[in-house]
Order: sequence, then structure tokens, then C-alpha cells
Amino acid sequence: MAEQAAAPTSLQAWMLAIRPKTLPAGAMPVVLGSALAAVDGGFLLLPALVALMCALGIQVATNFINEIYDFRKGADTAERLGPTRTVAAGIISEKSMIRVSASLVGTVFLLGLYLVFTSGWPIFLIGVLSLLFAWAYTGGPCPIAYSGLGDIFVFVFFGLVAVGGTYYVQAHTLSATVLLAAVTPGAFSVNILLVNNIRDIATDRTVGKMTLPARIGARWARRLYVVLMLLAFLVPALLYMKGYSPWGMLSLLSAPLAISMIRQLYASEGRELNNVLAGTGKLMTLHGLLFSAGLLIQ
Repeated sequence: MAEQAAAPTSLQAWMLAIRPKTLPAGAMPVVLGSALAAVDGGFLLLPALVALMCALGIQVATNFINEIYDFRKGADTAERLGPTRTVAAGIISEKSMIRVSASLVGTVFLLGLYLVFTSGWPIFLIGVLSLLFAWAYTGGPCPIAYSGLGDIFVFVFFGLVAVGGTYYVQAHTLSATVLLAAVTPGAFSVNILLVNNIRDIATDRTVGKMTLPARIGARWARRLYVVLMLLAFLVPALLYMKGYSPWGMLSLLSAPLAISMIRQLYASEGRELNNVLAGTGKLMTLHGLLFSAGLLIQ
């Protein structure tokens, strides 16, 4: 008789819910925005750290709220191929997840007030919209993730808003070049989401969760992944043409991993795509660190 797997501890359960492999989408835009602020002579440590805490807090809150609403809508079934969803599996109660999510959102809001105090009302608007997006992604009467528009919102909030907002709270200004740089983490964040949703096409369609891959099919979703990857690698060269350090193209050192991820994406199905998702997060981190460090070399 086969042995049953041991139930996860409370810490393990919450780590599952946090989804650490997706956290580069929250962290790397802040790293890049701070590097750009430093290059332009506007880096401020405390606002950068608070921006990082807020970005990661919003990312985790989005994951927690996603667990609640996907459970209510029946999207996280036993047939799901991704990592265990703690609320659907009964590991964490819905009531506990709601309580912790509300506490986290409240904490992020309070931290954000410091950035509002130092940088003004635009940051208040960004913060409120970001928290609203965290809820509306899978919650509310018209959840974004179920409409196929999730990729657009991820690109905007984990790319343009995150990098631009991080830069603004330090330099107190914003430029088109900063938003151009923001395309890189935005593209990588969408790719993380694409891999997740390619894996779940069959189960998502069953419950009416019409993500972009569920609408356009795995073939075109994989092609979009490649296009976004190329776009992410093009941006450092464009910044060099705008006058930033050519060392930003150190990010090209991550190209072998990018090629490996594309090959794995085309060769993988089902649960195998979990490795591609994790690898895309690692690629985003490596590329982002090399890009940011290179920009600082004058």
C-alpha cells in the first residue's frame, strides 16, 4: 500500500500560497527603476526599499486573492497541473486566507503612505490602482484573469507602473526612456503568466476561465512568449542608443538561458511546464540584475 504524502507544515503551506517562483515579477522592476534613478543622480535608499516592500506585498496579495476566487469559481480542481493551491486543497482555510490577505493589503497601504508623503498624489493614485488590480484580477463581477486581458494588465502594472513608480519616488520625475526600460520586466512578467496559462488551458476552458492562451491556443501563446523574449533583450540596446551605458547589454549573458527556456517551452506539456515557469522567473532575475548592474557602470 502506497504511503500518503505528509501534510505540509503551516510555513510550507503559506510558502505554497506565496508562490516564490513568481516573485521576480514584483522585485525586478524595483531593482531596475532604482538603477535608473541612480544613473540619473536621483537614487534614494529608503524610498527604494519601501517601494520594494510594497511591490512584493502587492504581488503576494494578488496571489492570495487569486487562491480565494479561483477556489470559489471552481478553477482549482484536482485535475489542475500546477502546484497545489492551498485553499482548494483545504490546507489553508478560506477564512484564514481572507484575513491574511486583508492584513497584507492594509500593511501595503500604510507603507505606501510614506511614498505618498514624499512624492505626492500620483503615487497615491498608483497605489490605489495597484491594490484594486490585485483584487480585480480574479475578483469582482468581471475578473480580469477570466477575460483574457490579464496579460495586458500584468505588462502595465509589473512593467510600466512598477518601474516608473519606483523611479518617480526617488527622482520625482519621469521620462519616456524610463518607460522604455520598463518594457523589459513587463515582457518577462507576461511570459511567466503565459507559461502558467498555457499549462492550464484545458482546465481553464472547462470552468470558463478564458485566459489569453485559452483564447488563442497554445501554439500562438508560445509564439507570443518568443516575441516578448526578443523584445526584452532588445530594450538594453535601445537604452544604449538613448545615451545610457553600453554595459547594460551585459544582459545578453543571460541569452543562453533564454534559448533554453524557449526550447523547453516548445518541448514541454502539462506539469513539465512548471519547470519552464520557474526557469522564466530565474531568467527574469538574471537578466534584470545584469541589465541593472550594467547601467550603473559608467
